[in-house]
Amino acid sequence: MTVKVYMLDTAPLLKAWEEKDPAVDLLYASLSEKRQEKIQRFRYPKGKALSLGAGLLLDYGLGRHGLREREVAMAYGADEKPYLKDYPDIHFNLSHSGAMAMAAFADRQVGCDVEQEGKPDYRIVRRFFAPEEIRALEEQTEECKRARMFYRFWTLKESFLKVTGKGIRMPLNDFAIFLGPPVQVKQAGEGKPYGFKEFSLPGYQAALCVEGAEPGIFAKIQFLSWGPEGLV
Repeated sequence: MTVKVYMLDTAPLLKAWEEKDPAVDLLYASLSEKRQEKIQRFRYPKGKALSLGAGLLLDYGLGRHGLREREVAMAYGADEKPYLKDYPDIHFNLSHSGAMAMAAFADRQVGCDVEQEGKPDYRIVRRFFAPEEIRALEEQTEECKRARMFYRFWTLKESFLKVTGKGIRMPLNDFAIFLGPPVQVKQAGEGKPYGFKEFSLPGYQAALCVEGAEPGIFAKIQFLSWGPEGLV
């Protein structure tokens, strides 16, 4: 199975939500009660639109397998990583930032992360990054390249954390990302069998991590748009 990656710009969803467009109500109603509850927990419309977008991407990806988000039984791991209880061969992961929602699907453990780029807060580097990553950033003298490297490290590290399912139980400086090529991850100096794929988008950086990826497994991003009938 090729890893599938879907992206959705939720800015139109946010606009429709704020304008109380009936089409948004239809999309909202098409999702499970669990997702609806998650959407409603967000205080502001932007968060609601992002969560709705992530839910729609999940529904779309499951639809490629003949399933619907509102019909499948979700279970949760130790760090609340969701998985499909009755379909152990279908793995997925979701992420969102800024106005962008992201979903990844694979036949093995998969993690993804998207981050809206801005001015990096380098104060967190020494606190959360591994010595090898700190050294690479300090050696980069051009600010624009250092900022891009920061977001590359951040999204790659997040995608690895999510694929392992350990979340906050694994400190960010407990492992090191090497930008390669190819991108690699090491713990205590030992390489780990994970594959990575990076995506540079206007204003965003995204990364994907899967178990034991072989060449050719990664697909290009499929950008989707929304309508009253769902995503296309």
